[in-house]
Amino acid sequence: MSESITGEQYALSAGPYQAVVTESGASLRELTCGGLPLVLSHGADEPAPAAFGHLLVPWPNRIDRGRYRYGGAEHQLDVSEPERDCAIHGLVRWASWRVAEHEPHRVRLTHRLLATGGYPFRLDLEAEYTLDAEAGLRVRMSARNAGTKTAPYGHGAHPYLTVGEPIDACTVHLLADRYLPVDDRMIPSGPSEDVTGTRYDLRTGPLLGDRPIDNAFTGLNRDGGGRVWVVLSGGGRTVRLWADAAHPWMEIYTADNAPTPRAGLGVEPMTCPPNAFASGEDLLHLEPGAEFHGTWGIVVGG
Repeated sequence: MSESITGEQYALSAGPYQAVVTESGASLRELTCGGLPLVLSHGADEPAPAAFGHLLVPWPNRIDRGRYRYGGAEHQLDVSEPERDCAIHGLVRWASWRVAEHEPHRVRLTHRLLATGGYPFRLDLEAEYTLDAEAGLRVRMSARNAGTKTAPYGHGAHPYLTVGEPIDACTVHLLADRYLPVDDRMIPSGPSEDVTGTRYDLRTGPLLGDRPIDNAFTGLNRDGGGRVWVVLSGGGRTVRLWADAAHPWMEIYTADNAPTPRAGLGVEPMTCPPNAFASGEDLLHLEPGAEFHGTWGIVVGG
C-alpha cells in the first residue's frame, strides 16, 4: 500500500476543532473549526507550497548568502533560495519527524538534527500540537543542544491564516510599534523603524486592502498573560494567532508570491529577525545540554 509523500498524517480533534500534522517537517497541514478552515491547507500527496504550516528550525526566514561567523569560524549553509542567494527557513521543514505520542487531541513529534557542514551542531527537537475545545490550537516547540559546542539557534513557524476570503477584504490587527525594513533580496537594510505613518501600522486593525507586506515586526505589545496577538477578520469571521514571550518578532506576509496570491496571511512567530545568524540580533546561544522552548497557537473569534 502506497503512502502519501508527506508521510504519516496525524489527525487531531477536540470539540469543533480538527487538525492534521504531517510526518514531513512536523508541519500543520490542516486546521479547521466547525468545518471552516483557519489556515491555508494542501493535499497529503502534495509538498507544502510556500512553506504552508512549516516549522522553521534552527533559524527562521533568511540568512544572507547562507554565510555566517560563529564560534570563531566561518560557516556556509546550502543556498536553498537561489533566486535571492539566501539560505531560508532552517534545516528541518522537509525532514522526517518521529511520533513520540499520539492521542485524539494531541501529538508530539521528535527529530534529531545532526551536524552538517554549514551547521556543525547537534540538536534534539520536539514539536507538540494540542487541541482544546475552547482554546483551539497550542503548539510547543522545543530544542535541546545535544552536542559538545554552543550552538546558534532561532525558530519560527509559518501558518497562513484564512477566514475564507481574499485578505484584501480583511482587517489585520497587530500591536507592534516597529518593523524591519528589507532590501530587494529581503535582507534587513537597517535597524527597525517606527510604524507610525507607514503601511506597516496595524495597531488600529486597518483594512488590509492591496498593501504588500513581507516584513518582521517587533516592539510587540502583549496582554496580561504575556501573549502577543495577530487578528485577521473578514466576512463575519475572525481567526487569531498568539505567541508567547519567547517570540519577540512576528513576520507578516501578504502572500503576494504564493501559488494563490493573497488568499491567506502568513503570520510567523519568530525568536529572532531575518539574518540573525549573521547579525547576531536576538540570536539564542544554546550551551551543551541547554534547552529552549516557545509556544504559540491559533483560535477562532474574539
